[in-house]
Amino acid sequence: MNETVLVVDDEERIRSALRGILSDEGFRVVDTGDAPAVMDLIARESPAIVLLDVWMPDMDGIELLRRIKSEQPRVLVIMISGHANIQSAVAATKLGAADFLQKPFSVSGLLASIARALEGDSAGPDPSNPHGLSEQLRAAGRKAIRAGAIPQRTVARSIVMGGQGLHSGLKTGVILHSAPPGFGIVFTSLADETAIPVRFENVTDTGYNTTLTSGGRSVRTVEHLLSALHAFGITNLLIKTDDEVPALDGSALEFCTQIAEAGLTEQDATVEPIAIKHKIIVGEEGEGLEFIKAEPAGHLIIDYTLDYPKPIGIQQLHFELTSPAAYTREIAPARTFGFVREFRKLNEIGLGSGARLDNAILVDDEKVVNTTLRFPDEFARHKVLDLIGDLYLLGRPLHAHVTASKTGHSDNLALVKAIHAALQS
Repeated sequence: MNETVLVVDDEERIRSALRGILSDEGFRVVDTGDAPAVMDLIARESPAIVLLDVWMPDMDGIELLRRIKSEQPRVLVIMISGHANIQSAVAATKLGAADFLQKPFSVSGLLASIARALEGDSAGPDPSNPHGLSEQLRAAGRKAIRAGAIPQRTVARSIVMGGQGLHSGLKTGVILHSAPPGFGIVFTSLADETAIPVRFENVTDTGYNTTLTSGGRSVRTVEHLLSALHAFGITNLLIKTDDEVPALDGSALEFCTQIAEAGLTEQDATVEPIAIKHKIIVGEEGEGLEFIKAEPAGHLIIDYTLDYPKPIGIQQLHFELTSPAAYTREIAPARTFGFVREFRKLNEIGLGSGARLDNAILVDDEKVVNTTLRFPDEFARHKVLDLIGDLYLLGRPLHAHVTASKTGHSDNLALVKAIHAALQS
């Protein structure tokens, strides 16, 4: 390994530590604390990667990042900071940073970030081969699909989105990084490297959203993002965020748009979708009753019945997840909703603080008060959106016919647990 890494940090102890770590890993290391000299160093040393501190005494690191990407766009830049937040990370990544690390960072985290950047995480798909596969691997993938397994997938390049948390009301964001085969879908934060794998055992709250917790850290309102990942069949992904995934416009549409623009990479590994062998039911089945069941099917089919007080009323929806395009067209645009009086109660218990006129459908006793519906049955469609996201807590795509009546996140989780138990028996 002969790649050159340029370390730009005003603290000598940081530069010294990084020189030792990276030299031991086989990198050629050049370092400086003189920010104005960086462009000349890049021209002279041709580094593959620049590790750039955000806070430099002579020059703003973000402005220096902007200049590097403008004048030397092929040079990879990983930003580092002792005072980071997800907003800074989102801003830097949008400007072209390959990653954003918060001090103090671990050796394993630093090396993983460098490896991810060098593997071409930000390069995007090859237009002649949008899935990033050799012809041999594509043929193997087709064979595997016929046999029942499907290729594992990740994003072809990093995706960044900023917004506001629906329940916290705080500014937040997400950075989606590609991940290797077998990695799974994992949330982590900038503050530390606590990993929160997406699986039902890590669910700690299903009251008004789905919350995952591990290692003393939590991330809430994950269901809309997971719904889009389920629809696109993404099985490996590293997701950096704060304590809540941004609400965006209250739907999953922006997630779908960004994923489609970034492209997908099918990987040299497969995953077997979960196939239901017999009926599994939670609750008592019957008209007007609350229940959810799964039955055998060749792909994910959902029949949902919603029954809310007026003016929402009873809505029914049939949806078949046959392609990402079908999901993006029929389900992803449906926004979260609630009664005005309900959001007042949520505010009293510290939730719903981020509900605004542009990220949720607000309903009073007579009508929708803040927007025009995107579908006559948008409320039922959003329930299906949530259900598709919660079902991905199984860790694999689900092939089943799911029928649900008057259900929410807690019922969805109960079905997930029942399906898992059935697979173990």
